[in-house]
Amino acid sequence: MDSSSLDALDRRITRCRACPRLVAWREEVAETKRAAFADWTYWGRPVPGFGPPDARLLIVGLAPAAHGANRTGRMFTGDRSGDVLYRALYDVGLASRPTAVRADDGLELYGVRITSPVHCAPPANKPTPGERDTCRPWLVQELHLLRPTLRAVVVLGGFGWQAALPAFTEAGWTVPRPRPAFAHGTRVALPGLDLFGCFHVSQRNTFTGRLTLAMLRDVLRTAGDAAGLETKPEE
Repeated sequence: MDSSSLDALDRRITRCRACPRLVAWREEVAETKRAAFADWTYWGRPVPGFGPPDARLLIVGLAPAAHGANRTGRMFTGDRSGDVLYRALYDVGLASRPTAVRADDGLELYGVRITSPVHCAPPANKPTPGERDTCRPWLVQELHLLRPTLRAVVVLGGFGWQAALPAFTEAGWTVPRPRPAFAHGTRVALPGLDLFGCFHVSQRNTFTGRLTLAMLRDVLRTAGDAAGLETKPEE
């Protein structure tokens, strides 16, 4: 697959200013910063997807965190949600290291790409339905570019699920009607593609035990196997 097309899409995403509320928020956060990151130059722009252009497995989140990806410029990098996600990916053999600190830390994903239905950090981590819909064409284009190799998708959380299903339809997949409901561990077969639901790796879920590292590893391992990737068995 020609990675230049996906690279071009990523560059266009980083220049988007379609949602005034999100633009104002991401830039305000980048200016005021958090005290712990006062010496950082925040990214403060839309965050593109991360991972190889020939990925067989796609992970769909929600939106960048204000002091995570909005600071570092890479999906799920620099926050506790990313700590959980990348630890699990590493444990099942789909990432080169268990931590994600900054965009130049050398982290590689093996056959996996990570994206989100909203590319700008939203206030209170809550994009509006209108912002979700405005951002959807980016996800649709990304799915078109990944389609030749894509075999499985893990969607994190109900918001991502609601955003992703219409995008799959627009990208040419036949989604069952009525649309399948979100649930952790659910598996939906689309033509040539397996779609998995997983609770989001938010602190609210991981701190309360609603989503454990073992639960996340189980979903990622099952999805990786469905995608034809080589995963590590559970020890």
